[in-house]
Amino acid sequence: MDAKFVRERITGLRLRRGISEYQMSYDLGHSKGYINNITSGKALPSLAELLAICAYFSITPADFFDESNRAPALVDQAKEEMKSLSESDIRLVLDLIRRLRKG
Repeated sequence: MDAKFVRERITGLRLRRGISEYQMSYDLGHSKGYINNITSGKALPSLAELLAICAYFSITPADFFDESNRAPALVDQAKEEMKSLSESDIRLVLDLIRRLRKG
């Protein structure tokens, strides 16, 4: 994992949400070019800012760095929703996921 991963991950998360670089910069309390500076390779976020970015997308840092998880916010949302299901319903969801993965 490297700086390129961080830049691409931020871009991917932002695009999935349909948020502009300007809007994200503004929402995080920075100048309009803040996110552009990160995604263009001119800067990297500090640890505190990376944590703020994770909070912005409602994901954990572990989710952010999990390269296999292409939609961490959706996976987290699904996990939260599943907590309220019965064990038999969770098994049904797992069976459906397995069937979908087989394609």
